[in-house]
Amino acid sequence: MSDRFFLDTNIFVYSFDHSAPKKSQISAQLIRRALTTQKGVISYQVVQEFFNVALKRFSQPMHAADAEQYLSTVFRPLLGVHSSQALNVEAVHLHAQSGISWYDSLIVSAAIQARCDLLYTEDLQHGQRFGSLQVRNPFV
Repeated sequence: MSDRFFLDTNIFVYSFDHSAPKKSQISAQLIRRALTTQKGVISYQVVQEFFNVALKRFSQPMHAADAEQYLSTVFRPLLGVHSSQALNVEAVHLHAQSGISWYDSLIVSAAIQARCDLLYTEDLQHGQRFGSLQVRNPFV
């Protein structure tokens, strides 16, 4: 086992959500653990989805300077999977085999490509497995 784990976009979004303090606290702990252990991984998709929410949908949208700072201090150290033809092909196959949504299949494929043991997300079934990758909902 690699002890590597993948963080889905919702973990980062909840870390800023003060209306859900328990989820915010758990998310912040996961992000801190990802950074300090250097075992946490994200994909380029996570960065894109987070900023789509943070810059437009947060109750107080993130300012450009704060976004740039977050990008360099949090996302850059965790970014382990970029978009590629291989990632997309794997996601197409996963989508066809499992029936999960296209965007979820991209996340799962990225976690598999990064050789992660765990995928932290609330978007898939807790305990669900994709080969050696296990889904864990940190909020249950």
